[in-house]
Amino acid sequence: MAKAGKKYVAALAKVDRNKQYSVPEAVALVKDTSISKFDGTVECHVRLGVDPRHADQQVRGVVVLPNGLGKTVRILVFAQGEGARLAQEAGADIVADTDDWIAKIAAGFTDFDVAIATPDMMGKAGRLGKVLGPRGLMPNPKAGTVAPAAELGRVIKEARAGRIEFRLDKSGNLHVPVGKVSFAQDKLQENLTSFLDAVRKARPAAAKGIFMRRITIAATMGPGIRLSTGE
Repeated sequence: MAKAGKKYVAALAKVDRNKQYSVPEAVALVKDTSISKFDGTVECHVRLGVDPRHADQQVRGVVVLPNGLGKTVRILVFAQGEGARLAQEAGADIVADTDDWIAKIAAGFTDFDVAIATPDMMGKAGRLGKVLGPRGLMPNPKAGTVAPAAELGRVIKEARAGRIEFRLDKSGNLHVPVGKVSFAQDKLQENLTSFLDAVRKARPAAAKGIFMRRITIAATMGPGIRLSTGE
C-alpha cells in the first residue's frame, strides 16, 4: 500500500489543482499520471448545473465513441422468433428467447455489458427491473436499446463499437468511460470530445445558468484532472 501511495503522491504532484486544462493538455496528463500496472480506463466525470429531483431537468443520452472503449463488450438481446435469429446473425453473445433465460436473469445473472430488446419482449424484460435497473442494464427506448428486429444488426454493431449511455445520478453528476490509457492521445481526445458534445446537446430547456459546472478526467487509480468547461 505504501508503494502505491507514493506513486499516487508523485502523480498528483504533476497536476495543478487550481488549473482548468484544455482537452489536449488534460489527455496528455491523464496518460502521464496513470499509476496502475494494468491498462487503466480513462473516465470522465461531469458535474451539471441541474436539479435531478425535477423531471424536466433530467439529462440522458447515448453516444457512439468514434474509437471504441478498448474492451470486449458482451451483448444480451431479448428477442424471439425472427428477432432471435437476426440477433444471433448480428453477433449477440446471448439471445434471451425463453422463459428459462428470464428466470436465470431474475435470479441474478448479469454476465453481460449491454442489454437490448425488441418491443414485443419488453413485457418480459420489464419484470427484471430490480436486477437490471440498478446496474444500468435495463433496455430503454430513449437509450436506443429497444429496437425492432430489423434494426438489431445496427444496434448490436454500435454497442460493440463503443456505444455508451450516460444518465444523471442522484447527485447531478455523469460518470462514463471514454477509453483506455493505452489509446493514442488523438483517439482519446476524439472520444472525450464526442462525449462532451453529446452532453451539451442533451441540455434540458429547464436548465438555467452554467450547465457544465465541473469536468474531471482520471485514469484508474490516478488523480483527477480538471478540464475547462468552456462556459
